Amino acid sequence: MTKLWGGRFQKSAEQWVDEFGASIGFDQKLVMEDIEGSKAHVKMLGACGILSEDDISLILSGLETLKGKAAAGELEYSAANEDIHLNLEKFLIDEIGPVGGKLHTGRSRNDQVATDMHLYLKNRVSEIITAINHFQQAIVEQAETHIETIVPGYTHLQRAQPISFGHHLMTYFWMLQRDKDRLQESMARIDVSPLGAGAMSGTTFPIDRQLAAEHLGFAGVYPNSIDAVSDRDFIVEFLSNASMLMMHMSRFAEEIILWSSEEFRFIELDDTFATGSSIMPQKKNPDMAELIRGKTGRVYGNLFGLLTTLKGLPLAYNKDMQEDKEGMFDTVHTLMGSLPIFEGMVRTMKVRTESMEKAVASDFSNATELADYLAAKGMPFRKAHDVTGKLVFTCIQRGYYLKDLPLEDMKAASPLLEEDIYETLQPRTAVDRRNSFGGTGFTQVRIQLDQAKTLIEK
Repeated sequence: MTKLWGGRFQKSAEQWVDEFGASIGFDQKLVMEDIEGSKAHVKMLGACGILSEDDISLILSGLETLKGKAAAGELEYSAANEDIHLNLEKFLIDEIGPVGGKLHTGRSRNDQVATDMHLYLKNRVSEIITAINHFQQAIVEQAETHIETIVPGYTHLQRAQPISFGHHLMTYFWMLQRDKDRLQESMARIDVSPLGAGAMSGTTFPIDRQLAAEHLGFAGVYPNSIDAVSDRDFIVEFLSNASMLMMHMSRFAEEIILWSSEEFRFIELDDTFATGSSIMPQKKNPDMAELIRGKTGRVYGNLFGLLTTLKGLPLAYNKDMQEDKEGMFDTVHTLMGSLPIFEGMVRTMKVRTESMEKAVASDFSNATELADYLAAKGMPFRKAHDVTGKLVFTCIQRGYYLKDLPLEDMKAASPLLEEDIYETLQPRTAVDRRNSFGGTGFTQVRIQLDQAKTLIEK
């Protein structure tokens, strides 16, 4: 098959070489973006008087036909035509005749592919932001239901202080909010048009790049033609933001996995998001959470793969940059799979409040309350910490918890301790009294939820 660029070549590559160099196996995902970019380009060529109205009408009609065929899955792509751009150009010429070859006037595959990827990410990032929003809504609903559910809080995976389970869940809301903000902010770098930059130096045709950008809904254009075709920062930034998002989901997945174990019994996942064992009939495995935790690694790999590809490239376009797409597509696919799955897990999980309350009643996570009690009565906190630590040791020796220790033993440690210490040591009291802004106190959690709902509505 004669290549669309093959005029200066005296022999053709063997099929296996063509297949190695072709990107159509994956960049066909850009078919709709490529068609939209071509429509905008040809409209601009018409407005600038570069192509006749008859040519413009015929080309646009042909592109619409190809769009319909693409949507119906009727286009048969060929590795011999290398990529989505040359495949579509060949289809167009077959559809409308030689005039289809005029579509490429004043542009290169270099600015064409960059435009496609800007359009692709602009659309996909908007979808990802929406999916995050839905996930956040599920978190808010569970958190609102469990404002006054008390659960042990952990540091170093050791019992630390009693907290509101709603407060704990809302931690992930704010992580996701930062992820959403970062993705939204990245749109400033994504929403820029490279179209019309040509291979690297612009074109001799009197084109209007701003007009083409307006047709595509871009906010602006690259001011430098070399930068326009060689920039992949916007993809690196997306992969970085995606890695952060996956890291947050992985942390949440780890807690889901722990909480659903027999050792914790804090939650039970809906059957939809769990699997069984091929040999152990009793098993209910949190496989979806584990998969999300595992898929985090592939998203990290996509980021580091592209950074490594780009790190030594001279300007402007190089074939190495063909490696920018598969990782981007894979990351989008991973996010758009993981977010709805996690939303469903959180929305449908059963919270075992009785297990949580039992856990927090049988530990020393209220020790800080005793130290704070003494400090509030004038004892230096470091001394209060020491007194409380010794009381904890006494309890451990005798098989007590602080709330069960007789008052005479309390007073022996410090005469500042009175009968009201037992109310202070109650987990519910301990949580509700922590009313500093952003704290786990029930009033503060409700304030936090109000803020969250406002952000979701925006």
